[in-house]
Formats: sequence, C-alpha cells, structure tokens
Amino acid sequence: MKEHEFLAKVKERGEYADQNEARAVTASVLGVLGERLAGNEPRDLAAQLPAGIGKMVTANGDAPESFGVEEFLRRIADAVGGSTETVTWDASAVLCTVAEAVTGGQLNQILSQLQPGYASLFGKPELA
Repeated sequence: MKEHEFLAKVKERGEYADQNEARAVTASVLGVLGERLAGNEPRDLAAQLPAGIGKMVTANGDAPESFGVEEFLRRIADAVGGSTETVTWDASAVLCTVAEAVTGGQLNQILSQLQPGYASLFGKPELA
C-alpha cells in the first residue's frame, strides 16, 4: 500500500475533509501507538507501512510505556484537541487501515502486546 492510498482509506473511514486532516489524525494515533509498543515492534510495524506513515510510529522514541485503552484515547484526544468519544472514531479509522496494511503475523505481534480492549480499535472485536 502506498502512502496516498493509506491516507485515502483513513480519510474515507474517518470521513475527514481532506488528506491533511487524515494525515494529522494518523500521525497522532500512530505516535501514541508507538509510545505503547515495546521492543522491536514500533520498528517492525513501521517497516510494513508506507515510509511516510511508518515514521509516525517511531517519531516519539524508544521508551515504551504501558497504558490501557482509556489512556491511549486520552493521549490522542490531547494531541488532536478532541474528546475521548470522537477519538475512538479517529483511532479506529487509522488502526483498521493499519490492520489492512500489515501482515497477519505483524498484527498478532502488535495485539499480543496490547490489552484486549485495543482489538476492537483494529476492527478485530472477536479478539477482545
């Protein structure tokens, strides 16, 4: 998947006005996800995403933190200036696109590090 295709899917899923809005939301969601993932997972995930998108995952460094879904959504809300209700939509638009863009093995690696509540954000509620 190319960067413009990834952003087009996020734009469509999130019903954003344009690709700039989709890019800003994507950067916020993937930046917080990168803060949450440990070990090589941020780099492994970034390697399977389009280059410009992958950089968003590793932008915040390599110091992983453990936090739940509520904190994940709060951090995104702070970044985009939204509420935790609206950013659930934002997170899902981005993370469902991530789930389509990466291999099943990579997605399993990501989900294995996260608490079950994250699975529905990736469009995988059966794993929750």
